[in-house]
Amino acid sequence: MHEKAICDSHRIGDGTNIWAFAHVLPGAIIGNNCNICDGVFIENDAIIGNDCTIQCGVQLGESVHLEDRVVVGPNVTFTNDLYPRSRIEPSTLSKTVIRSGVSIGANATILKGIELEENCMISAGALVNVSIPPNAVVEGNPCRIVRFAETEILTDLSSRDWQGKPSIRLVNEMDIRLYRFASFTDHRGTLTVVDHDSTLPFAPRRMFTIQDVPEGLFRGNHAHKQCHQLLICLKGSCSVHLDDGKSRMSVLLDSNTLGLHIPPRTWGVQYHFSSDAVLQVLASAPYDTEDYISCYAEFLAYAQQAREPSQSHPSR
Repeated sequence: MHEKAICDSHRIGDGTNIWAFAHVLPGAIIGNNCNICDGVFIENDAIIGNDCTIQCGVQLGESVHLEDRVVVGPNVTFTNDLYPRSRIEPSTLSKTVIRSGVSIGANATILKGIELEENCMISAGALVNVSIPPNAVVEGNPCRIVRFAETEILTDLSSRDWQGKPSIRLVNEMDIRLYRFASFTDHRGTLTVVDHDSTLPFAPRRMFTIQDVPEGLFRGNHAHKQCHQLLICLKGSCSVHLDDGKSRMSVLLDSNTLGLHIPPRTWGVQYHFSSDAVLQVLASAPYDTEDYISCYAEFLAYAQQAREPSQSHPSR
């Protein structure tokens, strides 16, 4: 601890440095090997995990919980009251959770009650007013997803070499397939045909549509244990981010002649909706809350466990 720092907490991990003019209140918890830079203020009940860096000029309120390997840039602001009044304390403080591996750029503002999920990146100056999915890169005021880290966006899907097949595998590393539907155009318009028995990878038991998604927002952000899905963008366009726990890719859907098959145990996020986008989803099973995996860490563990039998039995 620097001689000009004030640290009233006794729960400071090994190898952590607290630099000049930082102030840590008694109830704060800081893990191992952290770097608390000049002018940082950490309130009671704030929790900081291991290997975190809090750069200069940051205030961490009592409702903020940082997991491991988080980087908080200079002058990042965490709010704890959406409607502040002088001398009136909020009745409750919603917890703000920053998951492992998150990076937050300088001067970003994080509103209370937000969850930044694993490995997402917040650009400098962003206003984060919604929770952010894992691995997403966001920017702007209000923030929007611009891409996903370490993920290539696949476009121009219609121009791929189909070789007369009804479906193609998009990348070798993932079991994600794209289906093409027959389309006929004349002076009366265009007719697109989907033959369930010969075209679809499964028999649909449920269908729903997504439309009128506000600019910058996203849908999905979960995986299924058993349910298959087929996504068709009937109008406009949207991007779909897919993650099987080992590899990631994003796909631009902009044609109603294409269907994207998402198998079970695949994390999916739909984003970049055009203003006129209409996304149709066919599902292999009725709605079942028990089939959803909404925590990314649980999904990674589940996907790993599902892969282990095939690794021990190569013949399958």
